[in-house]
Amino acid sequence: MSSLTAADKLYLEKVFGMSGGYVLHFSDATFGQFFSNYRIDIHSNEFHTYGTSKANKLRSFWNHETDSLVGQVLSDMLDVYKAQCEFGVLKMDSKSVRKCHEIVDRLKGKPSAKNLATDEEFLNQEFKLPDIQKLPVDFAVSEVITERLHETQWCLKNGANLSVIFLSGSVLEAVLLGAAQSEPERFNRCPSSPKKEGKVKPFPEWSLSELIDVAHKIGLLKLDVHKFSHGLREFRNYIHPYQQLVSGFTLDEHTAKICFQVLKAALADVAGERP
Repeated sequence: MSSLTAADKLYLEKVFGMSGGYVLHFSDATFGQFFSNYRIDIHSNEFHTYGTSKANKLRSFWNHETDSLVGQVLSDMLDVYKAQCEFGVLKMDSKSVRKCHEIVDRLKGKPSAKNLATDEEFLNQEFKLPDIQKLPVDFAVSEVITERLHETQWCLKNGANLSVIFLSGSVLEAVLLGAAQSEPERFNRCPSSPKKEGKVKPFPEWSLSELIDVAHKIGLLKLDVHKFSHGLREFRNYIHPYQQLVSGFTLDEHTAKICFQVLKAALADVAGERP
């Protein structure tokens, strides 16, 4: 059973337009397809606790499942809401959406943004690129990373903002993968380590999100870097043009600077050069 409060549900029901028994603009078929991504048959009797409308099935789902799963589903459902707003199907309720994201972050165990640095505060900190030799990667990979860091700095100076984000994400993933491979026991024993059929997945199969979360859990990445690294990861997903189109977000110099700042801070954390 999730820990959603009565107030949480009011915000979610408002954003998803559930008062009339509907959920966003899902049909019965698309609602079923959405939940099938999580291997859930939302139309089964298991979710008929309060009735058979889509809204009642979603309410039953909230009460049946864990915080982690409910948080994941709600996060993706909020993405659908924002996409429908972008295409003019719905009107954006920014205040309620921000509250819903806070609810989702709590369910997923993420720290509240209120307790972390703002973008500007984070940007204003001084982070220097560490000694590459202190990073847990072999010599050949370190040479590639050095080249990519130089290219990232060139792109930042010349307004190639999208390239800055893609290069920063690739370097971060390479370094965190190297950290996992250099300390396999430490990463494998973390309770957050991703599993498949009851066993921890091989490191090359870990997603960047999983590497970030476990690196933070074992103390390799600090709290602020953990938060902002997920932002970098999400922006990196814009390598898929449709993902950027759906978000409606324009990547500018400010975003590129934040992403490079995240990378520098993360590398300093991993190299042990950050107080």
